[in-house]
Amino acid sequence: MRVETDGFSFDFEDALAAFVFDEKDKTKPTFHGVPMKAVDIVVEFGEAYIYVEIKNPPDPDGYNEALAVDDGGLKTRREHFNYLKNYLKYKYRDSYLFRHAEHKIDKPIHYICLLTFEHALNTAMQKALKRELPVGVASARWKQAIVESCQVLNLEKWNKNFPKWPVVRMPAGKA
Repeated sequence: MRVETDGFSFDFEDALAAFVFDEKDKTKPTFHGVPMKAVDIVVEFGEAYIYVEIKNPPDPDGYNEALAVDDGGLKTRREHFNYLKNYLKYKYRDSYLFRHAEHKIDKPIHYICLLTFEHALNTAMQKALKRELPVGVASARWKQAIVESCQVLNLEKWNKNFPKWPVVRMPAGKA
């Protein structure tokens, strides 16, 4: 099942359904039209859902604190990193809430962010997101997790980790 969005093309082998969840076209059945954030893609498998968010920032180095040359640069990079982390967190949470209202939280959910960062920066983002979503059963009162796993990967790592779900960057001007 192929999904094309945000300049990338995904093939999800064995998916029951896969669609652009952050649909802008009001005529499509997956348009949700409420003022909530939405992950880019929702994929349904027999045993789980996958929520996919894609971010391709024009200046990935602007998020990397290790590249700061002074305190001002460090502060700016930290602000950019935290803004993106919060954006990704709320995209997931709003999507979860929307799907809950649809009665589509009947399987475990895995959140995968495809970011065009270097591996080390993706690892830092993954650690931060896992703390704040939170992953797993975070409270003794919870009966289920709101997210089973969270991964932040670049294109190379995605294709290495998920060979049955290959993704390619589409030529400029498509999707």
